[in-house]
Amino acid sequence: MATTDALEQTPAPDFAAIKAKQKATWEDGDYASFAKFMEAGAIEILNGWAIAKHQRLLDVGCGAGQTAIPAAKNGAMVTGIDVAENLIAHARRRAREAGLDIRFDVGDAEALPYADGSFDAAISLIGAMFAPRPERVVSEFARVLKPGGKLYMANWTAASMPGQMFKCVSRFVPPPPGLTPPVLWGDEATVRARLSNDFTDLRFTRRMYPHWRYALDAAELVNLFRAQFGPVKKAFDKLDPEQQQELRRSLERIYADTGEITNGVLTITQGELLEIEATRR
Repeated sequence: MATTDALEQTPAPDFAAIKAKQKATWEDGDYASFAKFMEAGAIEILNGWAIAKHQRLLDVGCGAGQTAIPAAKNGAMVTGIDVAENLIAHARRRAREAGLDIRFDVGDAEALPYADGSFDAAISLIGAMFAPRPERVVSEFARVLKPGGKLYMANWTAASMPGQMFKCVSRFVPPPPGLTPPVLWGDEATVRARLSNDFTDLRFTRRMYPHWRYALDAAELVNLFRAQFGPVKKAFDKLDPEQQQELRRSLERIYADTGEITNGVLTITQGELLEIEATRR
């Protein structure tokens, strides 16, 4: 009975507060610069999805335009959306400089500001997986895609370096109780259960993130993540000096164990993704 009472007294997550903190986290640091190390891999993944020219394409969690801009260069009619206002501003500047007509919006994967059936295809490269309510993300993908429209996602698995990193960070700065771990978007059975009502022809592929390299060692890579990657920066900011040193040592081990150094270049070799392809019913 005590256990039941405890469960009944556990408050529901305050999603408004959670999302406000997520927004502040992704706006912290300098993700636009951080993402440049991963841009070559993002383009390779995008090209593998073979988005047809002139398709109406939605990029959810578009960041600073790492996939939206090359998709537009390939001929798609692109709309990108992200919670981080500074990243959207950066993406808009990049698009203007490249002479590309791309719509970039600040917005939420759980409440997309677009009409039903607006898009031929939707993509999300390591973006929508971080929204706190996956069922709403799926519902919104299904709503804005036309029947027969395609959904493409690539999400970190629990075994990946980022999956291990987020687990490590959560030991020092625990997430609010009741939240669904983002890495479940990297689990085939979970994703199948989430998508099956609205999507068909589900296809899953596990692969490593390509071309992911730093001219740094593991200790220097911690410095980069701490300076530029919002979730890691926020974690360090919340810890006392002793805890910061413990977190630093833990992250160094993760980066060293999931990468290989050759000629002074650290290549992340455990960047496992689950790629998802599905068709709107």
